[in-house]
Amino acid sequence: MSNPFLKQVFNKDKTFRPKRKFEPGTQRFELHKKAQASLNAGLDLRLAVQLPPGEDLHDWVAVHVVDFFNRVNLIYGTISDGCTEQSCPVMSGGPKYEYRWQDEHKFRKPTALSAPRYMDLLMDWIEAQINNEDLFPTNVGTPFPKNFLQTVRKILSRLFRVFVHVYIHHFDRIAQMGSEAHVNTCYKHFYYFVKEFGLIDTKELEPLKEMTARMCH
Repeated sequence: MSNPFLKQVFNKDKTFRPKRKFEPGTQRFELHKKAQASLNAGLDLRLAVQLPPGEDLHDWVAVHVVDFFNRVNLIYGTISDGCTEQSCPVMSGGPKYEYRWQDEHKFRKPTALSAPRYMDLLMDWIEAQINNEDLFPTNVGTPFPKNFLQTVRKILSRLFRVFVHVYIHHFDRIAQMGSEAHVNTCYKHFYYFVKEFGLIDTKELEPLKEMTARMCH
């Protein structure tokens, strides 16, 4: 494991959570392998995100949501020691954008939090969603709930905020570790996917608009 980015990831336990895996032999596992094979073959990311013929949209989306959660978690885990209550007292994306946390439990109203606190709540919340069998059924044939795509939009919008914070406030750390190409590829993959299936409102994408225009067009 000579890659310093991967070393950094696997030596950390602060915000790195165990990966959500797909059970071998399941349709979801086969889709996951198909998606990974496209990426490994160096296929254009715009093409790699397209729904394969004959596959179910909900299954394809579920596989990617779990994959993006795992990847974004790793990216944040590598810079988290530099993202503290002192350095990032507000969860923001530059001076124009501040993200407030809201959930169904403790924070019923949008609440200003430090970036590390926000990230912690966010990762716990997404983990709970993707491990909820009613929302992300793992048994083939079990239908997805009617609110599946609505929930997915919320998950992906919130994951996008991690990219915003990392790019705007911690990119020097990413560059210092030599992992910008890896992070950029993860971002492009995420961006093309949400655009392909209309899973994020355009206004959410505003903070990285200029960077995205350079990187993805």
